[in-house]
Amino acid sequence: MDKNISYIKNRLSLRTPQIDSLDILARIADILPLTKNADLAIEQEKVLAFTDGLTAKTGASRVFTEFERTFPCVCFALATGVGKTRLMGAFIVWLNQAKGIKNFLVLAPNLTIYNKLIDDFSNPRSPKYVFPGIGDFVHRPPGIITGENYSSRVMRPLFDESITINVFNISKINAETKGGKVPRIKRGTEFIGMKQSYFDKLANMDDLVILMDESHHYRAERGMQVINELNPILGIELTATPKTEAGGTKQFHNVVYQYGLGTAMDDGLVKEPAVATRKDFDPTRYSQEDLDRIKLEDGVRIHEDTKIALEIYARDEKCRLVKPFILVVTRDTDHARKVKIMIQSLFDGRYSDKVMEIHSNQKGEEKEENIQQLLTLEDPNNKIEIVIHVNMLKEGWDVTNLYTIIPLRTSASETLTEQTIGRGLRLPYGKRTGHDKVDKLTIIAHDNFQKIIEEANKPGSIIKQKNIIEIDPSTYEGSKEVVVAKNAFEEKVEVEKQKIEAMPECKEKVRAGIILEIRKTIYATIPQVNNKVSSVADLNNQDIKDIVVAKVKEQLLSSPQPGLYDAEVVKEIEEAYQATVNEFIQNIIEIPRIVIQPTDEVDSGFRDFELEVKGLNYQPVSEEILIRFLARKENSDQTLIGKYGITADKPENLVLNELINYSLIDYDTQADLLQKLVGQAIAKLKSYLSDEAFINVVKFHKKEIAEFIFSQMRPHFYCNTKSYEKPVVKPFTQIEGHNLTKIQADKVHHYTDTITPTGSIPMKVFSGFKKACHTLYKFDAKGEKDFAGILESDKAVIKWLRPAPKQFKIYWDHNARTYEPDFVVETDKFVYLAEIKADNRLADQDVLEKAKAAVQYCKYATEHNLANGGKAWKYLLIPHSDVLHNTSLGYLAGKREFQCI
Repeated sequence: MDKNISYIKNRLSLRTPQIDSLDILARIADILPLTKNADLAIEQEKVLAFTDGLTAKTGASRVFTEFERTFPCVCFALATGVGKTRLMGAFIVWLNQAKGIKNFLVLAPNLTIYNKLIDDFSNPRSPKYVFPGIGDFVHRPPGIITGENYSSRVMRPLFDESITINVFNISKINAETKGGKVPRIKRGTEFIGMKQSYFDKLANMDDLVILMDESHHYRAERGMQVINELNPILGIELTATPKTEAGGTKQFHNVVYQYGLGTAMDDGLVKEPAVATRKDFDPTRYSQEDLDRIKLEDGVRIHEDTKIALEIYARDEKCRLVKPFILVVTRDTDHARKVKIMIQSLFDGRYSDKVMEIHSNQKGEEKEENIQQLLTLEDPNNKIEIVIHVNMLKEGWDVTNLYTIIPLRTSASETLTEQTIGRGLRLPYGKRTGHDKVDKLTIIAHDNFQKIIEEANKPGSIIKQKNIIEIDPSTYEGSKEVVVAKNAFEEKVEVEKQKIEAMPECKEKVRAGIILEIRKTIYATIPQVNNKVSSVADLNNQDIKDIVVAKVKEQLLSSPQPGLYDAEVVKEIEEAYQATVNEFIQNIIEIPRIVIQPTDEVDSGFRDFELEVKGLNYQPVSEEILIRFLARKENSDQTLIGKYGITADKPENLVLNELINYSLIDYDTQADLLQKLVGQAIAKLKSYLSDEAFINVVKFHKKEIAEFIFSQMRPHFYCNTKSYEKPVVKPFTQIEGHNLTKIQADKVHHYTDTITPTGSIPMKVFSGFKKACHTLYKFDAKGEKDFAGILESDKAVIKWLRPAPKQFKIYWDHNARTYEPDFVVETDKFVYLAEIKADNRLADQDVLEKAKAAVQYCKYATEHNLANGGKAWKYLLIPHSDVLHNTSLGYLAGKREFQCI
C-alpha cells in the first residue's frame, strides 16, 4: 500500500470503503498527468484500462465508460452514512502529500451542506473535522475560502497556510446572468487593482482540483457548463445516487468505485433498517386520520423502547448517552400542522413540548429557531424528540440519533427509497455495537406492509425479510423507565447521603459528607489493587493498605475538601480504611478475573484449494499506455527481483513477486500452493489471449492478478495456537451494577410474590433479598425466580448474585462472544456458577458450548483459589423442572454438576 495512504488511513481512521476509494484515486492519479488541457481521449483510455482491471478482479459489471466532462473527472458512489465528507478530506491530504497539489474547490449543492462543509473543513474542535491528526495541518492549517470571504481573502498572502480549500455553494458560481450583470464571483471590478475575477483566478490555477459533494445535483446543463469553465486538472464526484432524474433516469458513466447500501449493511457500517406494522392489520378498515394516529402511537412506543435500550447501553458500557428522535414525514404543510396537534394530544400530552415541525413555508424567527433545533438534535440537552417534516429532509442533514421514521400517506416505493431511509442510517457510536435496538432503524409502514414484504423478498432489497417486525398492540406493557440495581455498599451509601442532605447546615454536616466521600473513594479504589494480592484477605496487609491509602490521598487532596485540612483528610482516610475493607469483603463474592493468553508458538498457513478463475478476464491495454506504465520506477527491471530471489524472466514470476509482498504469505512454507495458484491463473489468461496479448496483460495487471489470487487465499488461511500461557488471574473484581427496565406504572415486587401469568415475570422487577449482592433483580423465567427463592431460604447459602453484563469474561463461540451465567452462589465450601434452562434446551449446542467454557473458567478459578486458601468453583446446569420450593442447593449441586466429557 502507498505509504501516504497508510499514513492517512491511520490518522483519519478510515473505513474499508474509504481506504479502497483512496487507493483507487491514488492509482488513477498516478496514470494521469494532472495538468491543464491534457489529451482527454488518451487519459480516458488509461482510466478505461485501469477500470477494466478492477472489473476483472471484482467480477462487477463495467461502470466507467467516459469522463462526461471536458476534463478528467471520476465518481465515487458510496452509500449514505459511510463517510463521504471524511473521504474528501482524505483525498485532499493524499493529493497534497503525494502530488504537491495546493488548490482545491469543494462544491456544495445547497445551503445546508455548504454550512456543514465549512465547519467540517475549518473547525478542528468539531467531532466531524475532516483532518484530525494530520501533522502538516496542525501548525499550518488549510486556508478556507468561502462564498462570504473570498473578496477579502484574495488579497492576503497565503505563506502561512499549507493548502487552500475553497468551499462554495454551487449557486454562487452557476447563477444565470441577470439584468445584463454576471454573478459577483465573475466580476473583476470588485477587487481593487485586479482585472480578473475570482472565478477566473480559480480557472487559471495550474493545480486546481474540484470535489463535488452530492454530485447528482450538478448534472443539469448549466451546472455542467460552469464547472467545465473552471477547467480543473481533476474532478472528483461523490454521491450515494449516481444517476440523474431529469428527463428520465440516467446513470453516471464515470463511476470508478461503487459501495452500495446493501453492502454497507452487510459490512455493519450503517444501522440495520427494519419495517414495522401491527399484527393482522387491515389498513382499509381505517380512515386516513385514524391510520395516522395508529402509526404515530406505535412509532412513539418503539421510540420509547429504543430510548430505554440506549440508556441501558450507555450505562452498561459507561459511554455517552444517545438521545433518539422520531422523524415524521407528512404530505403538506396543512397535514404537518394537524399531525403536530395530534401528537400533542397523545400519551397524556407527554410530547406536547417535545415536537417540532419544519417546512419551506416557515419564515423569519420561527424558521431560524427550528433550524437551530435541527442542528443540535444530537445534543442530549435538546428536548425535541419528534420532528415533523413535509416530504423528506434531503442530503446534508447527517444526524446519528434518528431511530424511528414514520412516513404518513406515502407509497411503498417512496418508503423504501435510500433517500427516505438514508437520513437515519448513520451509527451514533461509529460502528455497530451488537445490541439489536442500538443498531436498528425502524420504519413504521402499516399501510404498505404487504408491498414491503414483496419488496423485501426481491434480491438486493434494502429491507431484509428478517427485519420485518409485527407489532401486537395487546402486548404493549406501557411506558418504561430505567432502574439501577446497585450493590449493597452503594445502596447503603445512598441512604447515608440522603440522611446527610437532610441535616441542617453545620460543620458536622460538612464533615459527615467528606467522610462518606472518603469511604466511597476507598471502596472504588480497592479493585485497582487486585493485581497485587492473592485474595481479598490480603487487603488487610499493611503494604496493600499503604498502596490504597496513597491512591485515595492523591485523588482527594488534588481537589481541596472544604471544612478539613489536608492532615485531617489523611487521618480520616487512615481511620476509614479498615472499616471500608470489611464492608467490601462482606458485600462481594470473590469472582476472579481470568485472562487466558496464547503462547507465541503458532502454526499458520493456507489450506490447499483450487483457484476459481471465472472472473479473471483482463484485456490488453494499448502499447502507448503499457510503455508509459513500464517506464514508471516501480516497474523497472531493478525492482523485479523478489526477496526470495525470484527473477522476473517469466510472466508467472511477475505475479509471484507481487503475491509474496502480502504479510500473511511465507514463500518458504507455501511455495507449492503459490506456484499452483499462479499456474492456474496463467492458464486461464492463456486460454483466451494471444501470446502477445498475454504478455501485455501480465505486465500491466500483475498487481491486480495477485490481488485476485490473494482474495481467494484469505478464506483458507489458518492460525492455530499450539499452547496457552499460564492464565493471568486477578482474584476479585468489584460487583458490577445492573441497569434494568421497569414499566413505569408497575410496582417493584417482592421476590416471594406470585406473578400471574408466569409469562409476565421477565417484565417485573423484584426486591426484598437478604443474601443477594444487589437490591433489585429481574428474572427471565419462573425457574430463575424460584431458584432465587431457594437461595434465600437455604441456610447453606452465604451470598449470591445475578451477574451484571461485564461481570465475567467467559468467552465461547471461538472467543467471539461472552457468556453471563444466571447465578453465582457462595457456600461454606464452594462457589457455584448456576444456569437454569428449560428441559428441552439442555442439549442445545449453544448451551453446551457455554457450559464447557464455564467449566474451563471454574477449573482455573479453583486452581488459583486452592493455592491461596480459597474455595473451589463448580458449574451447575439445572433443568427448570428440578427447581422446586422444597429443594436445597446441595441436592441440586450433587445432581446437576456439569462435567465436560
